[in-house]
Amino acid sequence: MNRKQAMAQTYKQLQKQIEQLQRQADALRDSEIKGVVDRIKVAIAHYGLTAAHLGLDSVSSKATGKKTAKSSAQFSDGAGNVWSGRGPRPRWLREALAAGRSIDDFRAGSSTKSKLASAIGQMEAAKSAAKAPAKKAKRAPSKVTYSDGAGNSWTGRGPKPRWLKAAIDSGKTLQDFVK
Repeated sequence: MNRKQAMAQTYKQLQKQIEQLQRQADALRDSEIKGVVDRIKVAIAHYGLTAAHLGLDSVSSKATGKKTAKSSAQFSDGAGNVWSGRGPRPRWLREALAAGRSIDDFRAGSSTKSKLASAIGQMEAAKSAAKAPAKKAKRAPSKVTYSDGAGNSWTGRGPKPRWLKAAIDSGKTLQDFVK
């Protein structure tokens, strides 16, 4: 036998060995999987676990045909603003509805809305937003409250009320009213 034939036979032999070893590995893996599955079944039965306990509730609901809650956007204005339909309506949607738009105009996948109508609605919403007065930012609650014990109180913000001015004029100090 020449050198090429010896290498060819060795290569063929190695390929056969690889195939044989792969079959053995697959058989061993299948038996190990069976053992693991059997242990899992015992644990599930022992503890009374459900698909929800295992984090498989969405998988099992798909298998049974039950619908799960959608997390994708249900409403969109085409300008990047989206709303899932859960919770309070976002400002962009409230303003558009106040401007005369319909909620159906914003439904995701709605084929009734034309691009022209969408552009017009966006312009109207922008105009109404520009006309609306800006909301004041909420202030942190006052750390000090001044009270006279007769139901009058002052947070220390804004001008002093008449009752406090009169009390200070009569000789009391501001510290006398700290609560």
